[in-house]
Amino acid sequence: MCLIKNMIKLLEKYSALSWIITILIAGVIFYLSSLSFGPGKGAGILSYFYHFLAFFWLGFFLLISLVKGKNKKLKLFYLGVVIAILYAVSDEIHQLFVPYRLCSLTDVLTDSSGILSSSLIYLISLRKKSK
Repeated sequence: MCLIKNMIKLLEKYSALSWIITILIAGVIFYLSSLSFGPGKGAGILSYFYHFLAFFWLGFFLLISLVKGKNKKLKLFYLGVVIAILYAVSDEIHQLFVPYRLCSLTDVLTDSSGILSSSLIYLISLRKKSK
């Protein structure tokens, strides 16, 4: 737990690094969404695991980049959650234009659960820091 706390503190201090990581994650998500897997390739449990983790980390690093550990920036916290969820929605819309890919509400819900999970963890770390 101490390692995670130190990592968060470091990324809050050097927000350029957290922005770079955020943009890289968003780019990887976009790239993977551009891949066509061919007909008959159904979404298995690994797909849900990928969606949850990819958007967990996107949300986490986006919030660190925006809030930078300051409780006074909670409006930015909520904005970050909304931006991450909108990115999840836009990712699914993007897949409409990729052969053999579909726009899935289930994927958006899985993405959103990852985002909300990381948001909760970061919010708890902010609350503990302010005490």
